[in-house]
Amino acid sequence: MNRISVLISVYSKEKPAYLQQSLDSIFAQTMLPDEVVLVEDGPLTEPLLEVIASFAQQHQELHIVKLPTNVGLGLALNEGLKHCHNNLVARMDSDDLMKPERLAKQAAYLEQHPEIAVVGSWTEEFRDSIHESCTIRKVPETHEQLVAFSRRRNPMNHPTVMFRKQAVEAADSYHHCLLFEDYDLWIRMMRQGARFYNLQESLLYFRVSNDFFKRRGGWAYIRQEIRFQHSLHRKGHIGFRVMLQNIIMRTILRSIPNKWRQKSYLFLLRKQ
Repeated sequence: MNRISVLISVYSKEKPAYLQQSLDSIFAQTMLPDEVVLVEDGPLTEPLLEVIASFAQQHQELHIVKLPTNVGLGLALNEGLKHCHNNLVARMDSDDLMKPERLAKQAAYLEQHPEIAVVGSWTEEFRDSIHESCTIRKVPETHEQLVAFSRRRNPMNHPTVMFRKQAVEAADSYHHCLLFEDYDLWIRMMRQGARFYNLQESLLYFRVSNDFFKRRGGWAYIRQEIRFQHSLHRKGHIGFRVMLQNIIMRTILRSIPNKWRQKSYLFLLRKQ
């Protein structure tokens, strides 16, 4: 039977209630992980520390990695990955919820398909309650479809992925690439020949809010987006024309009012 590590990072602005729900979903899996590596990305609030301490007392599988300062998601995950002792590693965010069979289904798929390095799934997005989900973010299925899709958009839902640690390390793991840590990693892995797959079902509840869309607007985000598109071009993953088209479309999307950004997001989901 496959042994699984879950990798999760938390920082001071996270909500304790959300973290508790996220950890509850991990320890309610039909196939329990052998270890859960939780990275404290810098000093945390007392309520967050209380949640973590409570779970650490109940679950010896929970291992805490403390970082003295906040280093950002990419570097925090990079450090956490060093503490994962299993080759199969499932990513998770501290405000989302796994569906009960997520780990079992992904581990079974990777066992049956040794050629696949990363397997993900769709996500079911919700605001206040998982019983009132609003949208499903679908992503393509096969490796060839995902490579083509990746020239325009992120091909994987990051908190849904399970990957082979050795394949991620072979691509130099996560880099500090603000807002695009996972996307950057997938492209580097694809360029090295790693193969990807998405199960065509939702295995995770993904929390969204008005802040979710606000964070994806403004000039700071636009600047990072332009830098990232330039990096895709330098790597040879996209041509100049695609880079220019991507920059123009994303600049428009990040510049429009928040309510229109939400409508555009829902339209793009329907187009997949």
